Amino acid sequence: MNRRLLLLLPLVGFLVLGAFLYIGLSINPFERDSALMAREFPTFELATLKDPERIVDESLLGGEVTLVNIWAEWCPTCKQEMPQLLDLAERGVRLVGVDYKDAREKGREFLAEFGSPFEVNIFDPEGTLGFDLGVYGVPETFLVDRDGIIRYHHTGYIRPEDVRETILPEVEKWR
Repeated sequence: MNRRLLLLLPLVGFLVLGAFLYIGLSINPFERDSALMAREFPTFELATLKDPERIVDESLLGGEVTLVNIWAEWCPTCKQEMPQLLDLAERGVRLVGVDYKDAREKGREFLAEFGSPFEVNIFDPEGTLGFDLGVYGVPETFLVDRDGIIRYHHTGYIRPEDVRETILPEVEKWR
């Protein structure tokens, strides 16, 4: 009798492991909330993409509601979302870009080709600011209120309907 129970033990273990894997794989990572929600934007001191001599910090985000978009030249969906970001800028939404884990020249070429909706682009070649923000893939966008508090986090590509249905209402809510 004990021998039969011992033989069933691997089967029970396999079924438990299978259940955990099934549950874990059914979770959509794009629907997760940022751990930084309702917290201050992380402190940083980084150069801008345009001018390596110009150092900016988190005070750049104070005083005005700002969308901070994490992007990279090597990111294909960043190219797809650029028209939506240009549209947001035309509508008067302040955007600050973070060129994430990129080469400076590649980032500049990307903006020359696709346009730049950003008031300032922060150059983050090592990904330190991205790490502090919990970025696990680009593009990601954070809405920062005038006091420097993160109020909204959009993971992934911003679709045209996201602009209408989510982004603009969130911007208006915090203005």
